[in-house]
Amino acid sequence: MPSRPSVAGVLALAALAVFTVWITWRAKAVERGLDHDAKKITVAGKAAPDFSLPTLDGRTVALADFRGKQKVVVTFWASWCGPCRAEMPVLDSLYERGHKPGADFEFVAISIDDDRQAAATFAAQMKMPFPVLLDPAQKTAAAFDVESIPTLFVIDSGGKVVLGKVGFEPSTEMVLSQQLGIPMRMPPGATNAGRGN
Repeated sequence: MPSRPSVAGVLALAALAVFTVWITWRAKAVERGLDHDAKKITVAGKAAPDFSLPTLDGRTVALADFRGKQKVVVTFWASWCGPCRAEMPVLDSLYERGHKPGADFEFVAISIDDDRQAAATFAAQMKMPFPVLLDPAQKTAAAFDVESIPTLFVIDSGGKVVLGKVGFEPSTEMVLSQQLGIPMRMPPGATNAGRGN
């Protein structure tokens, strides 16, 4: 005769069923959110909104400074943003590898922090090698229709937005490497053998 499951076993199965339903619902919600966020890049394919913002070091940087000269990677971030903390080391690495004198691109990191010191502390912790601009009233972010951060744009030398990405993903490095012509990092111990190089 089969034995009856214990109360603890039944409760464990019920908890597992509830968790399975919840995790499936969350995965679908995240997926819908990613699709929804992808549609929020309203400036893609259009002229980038002009901006002129102060930097942490007291200069002023304008988008017009780069027109006709360089592509510009613009990232909107804040010190309290977890995904921004994940994105910055990738941007730093790309910049350090590819930005040489006469490079055809520049990066600018636009902080939407309302506290200048919070932005300065974050920039120092991350050792950001590129200009850090301040947009505490978020007027520039609004002009780019930024609704969540990090949001990253690539603007060509003619001032047109050629790429827009909401959020941080591991593929960001590969996408930017292709956009800017920066060779990808080789994993430790990897060689170019067998790649036709």
